Amino acid sequence: MSEVKITAAKRTEFGKGAARRLRRAHQVPAVIYGHGTDPVHVALPGHATMLALKQHNALIDLDVEGTPLLVLPKAVQRDAVKGFIEHVDLLLVRRGEKVTVDVSLHITGTPASGTLVTSELSSLTVEVEATHIPSQIEVSVEGAAAGTRIHAGDIVLPEGAVLITDADAAAVNISSASEDSSADAAAEVAGSADAEA
Repeated sequence: MSEVKITAAKRTEFGKGAARRLRRAHQVPAVIYGHGTDPVHVALPGHATMLALKQHNALIDLDVEGTPLLVLPKAVQRDAVKGFIEHVDLLLVRRGEKVTVDVSLHITGTPASGTLVTSELSSLTVEVEATHIPSQIEVSVEGAAAGTRIHAGDIVLPEGAVLITDADAAAVNISSASEDSSADAAAEVAGSADAEA
């Protein structure tokens, strides 16, 4: 995963009023913490931050008034209506250090004819080096027959990644399309009967 370079400025004003002023100036209030250091409050450039955070687990090479810091976004608060970024919590990391992150699962391949693929997990929690966070983890369903169940522990992880998610957790299920249709029909009949009663 490539690093994103962003220049930040330290914040001296706090509170809701100060945060609103920052956002009006197209900046995002943020706090950097980790490694037992005191939290550092910064203002990030709004547009660059928005672009960086489109990438899940973005590794950010931050320049805070001449001090280089490597950070990962841990919590992003967005406006519920307009969707703009209101605040970001950034975790301080070091090169070579292991971090625990959620990485999205991407299903590839085509299962056997007449089957349906159901994704039970949208991501896996893994421990990886901070500078080698995969953008996604692929799980292949190529040729999988109905009744196949892929567990988290069955998925091949990128080199250096260690699974934290329960290995027995169901990640992907392959079922018969006709069985699903029958189940849906039965549910609809039951629902109609309840409605009539």
